[in-house]
Amino acid sequence: MGASSHPTAPGKYFVPEPSKWPLVGSTALLFMAFGAVGSMNSLGWGWWSLGIGFAILLYMLFGWFGAVIKESEARLYGSNVDISFRWSMSWFIFSEVMFFAAFFGALGWARLHSVPDLSSIDSKLLWPNYAGTWPTTGPYIDSPFTPMGAWGIPAINTALLLLSGVWLTLSHHALIANNRSKAIFWLAITILFGVVFLALQVYEYIHAYSDLNLKLTSGIFGSTFFMLTGFHGFHVTVGAIMLFVVLVRLMRGHFDSKHHFAFEAAAWYWHFVDVVWLGLFVIVYML
Repeated sequence: MGASSHPTAPGKYFVPEPSKWPLVGSTALLFMAFGAVGSMNSLGWGWWSLGIGFAILLYMLFGWFGAVIKESEARLYGSNVDISFRWSMSWFIFSEVMFFAAFFGALGWARLHSVPDLSSIDSKLLWPNYAGTWPTTGPYIDSPFTPMGAWGIPAINTALLLLSGVWLTLSHHALIANNRSKAIFWLAITILFGVVFLALQVYEYIHAYSDLNLKLTSGIFGSTFFMLTGFHGFHVTVGAIMLFVVLVRLMRGHFDSKHHFAFEAAAWYWHFVDVVWLGLFVIVYML
């Protein structure tokens, strides 16, 4: 993922040798699929199959990305490959946008349509005591909870992610200026802020379950809250791993001012994660 135009790049496209990695990845998915079915049906071998699948997947990720890194550092990728990488990353991020759009859409539909409809005059015969105010568990669940406030840990996490985007931009500009030491420093600070964000989110979840009685089972509010914030936390984890790999490569001298698409791809992803969190903070915590 370090493609760039280079005088020694052969032809318009690099044609790699036949690879075993797609087959390895398919095998991992097969084990994971059987493992998911087995574990959901309380079969003893389910978790073993899941574990084997994840182990094979991890092996594939290290091997396949390692092969791409070697090809990139050998300057085997030309300008057309660089364009392919950029379009591929762009479409991947677009798919992630649609992923979160589905969850935001579910939350919006529940708040603007489902909850008011359940408390309308037409539904009073079925649920006479349901007020339909937000946040709510819904008419079926009677489990009082306290919603998470916006101006505690969520506000701190918002500041952390926004600042991490600034540090990442400083690192990028330092790399463009061929100042490797500054690029490494600011990238390390970015990763540190991401790790602190995740640690605070874990604490927030513990606080929600133990002190606020806010759980995944707390009706429509609890399910949308934990699905949105939980999947965002997963994406922060993936982004931090990507940035850590880029940091290691930076320290090994893999990038220069014109040859660093892996850095740019990870930065695009991180900025996307930042933007999603801003939407989460406003819609989930504040409104």
